[in-house]
Amino acid sequence: MAPAVVLLRPLCRLCRVVLFLSQFYILSGGGSFSEEPSQPLPQAIKDPGPTRTFTAVPRAEESTDIPPYVMKCPSNGLCSRLPADCIDCKTNFSCVYGKPVTFDCTVKPSVTCVDPDFKSQKSFVLNMTCRFCWQLPEADYECVSSSNCRAVSCPRQRYATNCTVRDHIHCLGNRTFLKMVYCNWTGGYKWSTALALSITLGGFGADRFYLGQWREGLGKLFSFGGLGIWTLIDVLLIGVGYVGPADGSLYI
Repeated sequence: MAPAVVLLRPLCRLCRVVLFLSQFYILSGGGSFSEEPSQPLPQAIKDPGPTRTFTAVPRAEESTDIPPYVMKCPSNGLCSRLPADCIDCKTNFSCVYGKPVTFDCTVKPSVTCVDPDFKSQKSFVLNMTCRFCWQLPEADYECVSSSNCRAVSCPRQRYATNCTVRDHIHCLGNRTFLKMVYCNWTGGYKWSTALALSITLGGFGADRFYLGQWREGLGKLFSFGGLGIWTLIDVLLIGVGYVGPADGSLYI
């Protein structure tokens, strides 16, 4: 029995080694009954949904344009001397015409001015005369001239035109208004020259020719000044300014 037990022990060890090697071979995939390597399962593809397009809107740049009225406003000058386009005033239309009145005013944005002590200020009091802009004297506003207007006529002719108040003048109401003004333009004719021609060569119609009145000039030329009577009458009419240039302008 002892020799048999001794022989069985190496045989058991050999069987264990063979069993271990066979299991290792099967697990490594080399056996005939080994399963095919598993394929990775496909992953579900998610629908991204409708594609959205975002348009980048550029940011609006801050406006750096200078207001047009700033060009009329002197920098660091007295606030009370600023033109009317540079300030905003709380006007009182119930003031008495022709009387002094004070209004509370503020300077517009981008306008800089100082008080009499050279200190910067934004609000001040403006002293002016109570009157509307269309009531100002003719020297305080400018009007558009008309070339289709006869200055020499009886009664004296007028025409409607747009007038604008000068920058340094302050008044109530609109600074641009419609007004009837007299014809007051000149074509370069001199009263002294016309009078001298009428006295010396009026009998030949030289004065009428000079003023552009060709028909009257020819009439005086061929009638020898109306035998002198027409010449004397023209001297008087030109002398008092009743007869003027044919284009309707005034004498220089």
